[in-house]
Amino acid sequence: MILEEQTISSDRIYNGKNINLRIDTVETKDKGYQKREIVEHGGAVAVVAIDYDSKIVLIKQFRKAVEGVIWEIPAGKLEKGESPKDCAIRELKEETGYVASDIKFINKFYTSPGYSTQTVYIFLARGLKKEEPQLEQGENIQTYLVDFDEAYNMVIKNEIQDAKTNIGILLSRNFFD
Repeated sequence: MILEEQTISSDRIYNGKNINLRIDTVETKDKGYQKREIVEHGGAVAVVAIDYDSKIVLIKQFRKAVEGVIWEIPAGKLEKGESPKDCAIRELKEETGYVASDIKFINKFYTSPGYSTQTVYIFLARGLKKEEPQLEQGENIQTYLVDFDEAYNMVIKNEIQDAKTNIGILLSRNFFD
């Protein structure tokens, strides 16, 4: 059984600062044609930062797309040519002021492969030292230190609804056993 689709044409609809949008015409296995709307994104990182007391760094910020303030782990968009690890180090410092003596890759995932190319790389950061945050213009972020078990329970109780944060916390629990 062939699962792949052959792209017949691709039309660029929008080029933006963070995303691009294209519509691909594909040939399906039954020799029919379908349109696929694809959001192109350069990728992002998310950082599960744990301090010496097993507290996780969580942030709260308003997200326009969901019209609400939500809990998240520090995260951000990869810059062109930037490695995921360098981005993780930069975003952790920018958003929270924390610098980690140990940072390692733990996983990556596609956010919505049905329509988006976005890949998120998750890192675990330990050995934290607090410095001043370097928020980008327009960012309004509040930083919290939350006991890791409490954060885990927040995921289970659906108090954290951000996917990258849920995945990061759930995966990081393995590092406490």
